[in-house]
Amino acid sequence: MNIVEPIRNKSDLKRIEKVLRQQSLRNLLMFTIGTNCGLRISDILALDVGDVKGKKYICLTEKKTGKQKRFPINDKLKPMFEKFTKERDESEPLFVSMFGNRMERTQCWRIINDACKQVGLEYRIGTHTLRKTFGYHHYKKFKDVAMLQKIFNHYTPYVTLRYIGIEQDKIDESYNNFIL
Repeated sequence: MNIVEPIRNKSDLKRIEKVLRQQSLRNLLMFTIGTNCGLRISDILALDVGDVKGKKYICLTEKKTGKQKRFPINDKLKPMFEKFTKERDESEPLFVSMFGNRMERTQCWRIINDACKQVGLEYRIGTHTLRKTFGYHHYKKFKDVAMLQKIFNHYTPYVTLRYIGIEQDKIDESYNNFIL
């Protein structure tokens, strides 16, 4: 199994969003949900229009853990959801392929990888990059590993820090600041 990395640089995130915005609102929204909510791609793709249309919160049962999750829809996502769901039926999948079926993980992987390549990112990227990016930037902003551990349903703070790449950042920093 290849371990993917978070997108650490905010300017890279903006450049990726620009690429995806030029492709479609669907692609941009899929990416934005991942980076702003920290959901696994399986949970993003399981969303229906009715799960977000006119809502203040997203409520779901995580596919991997079976646990209930509830969180507010932030101000970046609200207008995107409004526009994307405006004339759509609540029972429809939120994300559909060009064939009208619910989007699949591999299609999302291609979309994310292609956008990242276009902006010059050369490290390992995958659908899980979105969740890790959320975690990385959430930790950098709030420095609250306990909260992030709870959001991710991890057993220990160590697992959370390793998961989002902070452990490696700290190791690299210690090497860079250690000179005899």
